[in-house]
Amino acid sequence: MTTAAPSFQEITDENGRIYRIGESPHDLMGRSRAWMVWLPWIAMMAVSVFEYGWGAVVGTLEEKYGWTLSDVFWLASVWAVFQAGVAFPAGRLREKNIVSAKAAMLTAAVCSGIGYFTIAHSGNLLVAFLGYSVVGGTGAGLVYATCINMVGKWYPEKRGARTGFVNGGFAYGAVPFIYVFSALLTPGNYAVVLDLIGVYMLVVVAFCGFLFKDPPKSWWPKEIDPISWVKQNTAVKSLAKNPPAVRQYSPMEAIRTGMLPLMWLSLVIIGGVSLFGINFQVPFAKESNFGPFVAASSAGVLSIVNGTGRAVVGWVSDRIGRRQTLTVVLVIAAFAQFGVLYAGNTHNLPLFMVFAFLTGFGGGAFYPLFASLVPDYFGENNNASNYGLVYSAKLVGGVGGGGLAAGVISAWGYTGAYILAGSIALVSAVLTLFLRQPGRPRPKREPVPRFRPAPTG
Repeated sequence: MTTAAPSFQEITDENGRIYRIGESPHDLMGRSRAWMVWLPWIAMMAVSVFEYGWGAVVGTLEEKYGWTLSDVFWLASVWAVFQAGVAFPAGRLREKNIVSAKAAMLTAAVCSGIGYFTIAHSGNLLVAFLGYSVVGGTGAGLVYATCINMVGKWYPEKRGARTGFVNGGFAYGAVPFIYVFSALLTPGNYAVVLDLIGVYMLVVVAFCGFLFKDPPKSWWPKEIDPISWVKQNTAVKSLAKNPPAVRQYSPMEAIRTGMLPLMWLSLVIIGGVSLFGINFQVPFAKESNFGPFVAASSAGVLSIVNGTGRAVVGWVSDRIGRRQTLTVVLVIAAFAQFGVLYAGNTHNLPLFMVFAFLTGFGGGAFYPLFASLVPDYFGENNNASNYGLVYSAKLVGGVGGGGLAAGVISAWGYTGAYILAGSIALVSAVLTLFLRQPGRPRPKREPVPRFRPAPTG
């Protein structure tokens, strides 16, 4: 006896957004949709060691293989290029149902494992670039793009909070490994430790990915009437300065508005500054004579706050506006660069930890804000592709925050590098002031009455 497939219908709202209603998560995959929050979160934590743990491992690799500071951070830069570069093609393939979430995650598991196996067994830089940066970066990028897209599909009515939670795992998941690298990793045991991390990523990402399942395109929870929800949510968002997109933009249409390129440019700059802080905070802490445990602790604080801050800003942005929140976050990120520099140069440990906290917050909270601004500005129907284009800014920012930053440090020292980072972060904040929702006219201001003296005589 076969069970009939649940019936569904598709409806379209006045802004052109499509909703497929009538099917429950149990109808579609036999379990609660909460699984599609926890599994992506776990997978994101597993691969976070690539980005947030690198600053703690590089000293050992330099000592073992004879690599220079520039070598190890060019590895990180090329890794960031491939991690970000896979977002747009992965989003397009998933939107067209050419690649399933399970296939993407199983591929990502193998690639992520190869990344760490490579640096565990080869000191050849070319092999390291191919294995760690290209293959490992592609694996981590597939995990990131698939997990963020997955939670958004299953929670279309709670996208901001759930996306921020899952996104945070990509940062604070690295905290245990930062301490492991700083306290235990040596040229004598590095291969075993890195192999174990490679196996850990391979197993965890594969397990999570095996249970991944996409909902149908435009799926909407059947217990919530989408039209009523849109009307209520529009009223709330208007009060919070986050009105929905006036229509659904294709990627090319979004580019032609000028707003998507402006987002991209802002993210190029602040993405580079964020990666600079992640990559160089541990080396700078050691340079400032704070010791390995303090250096690891500062990186741990950065990672924890980087992750948890991503969830907090969603709540704040609902109340004061996403664009406004983004500007504030970028100003904090800029201020933190100058603060870390001052605290390190004056050997002020408490102040250094305070600014490590602010660096973590400012260096991560902007990601979910950009992720929320994209559907707010360009609609939901092509969100994976549109956000993939914006996120591709990390392709360029990764080069600036890694290899180029290492060159700046070699030429100007940490003082010059941190001053440059803080200054361009301020430029990124200024650029966000010009972001305007496409197609929505600016509210007209009431004319201010002029005082005219009463006639005399």
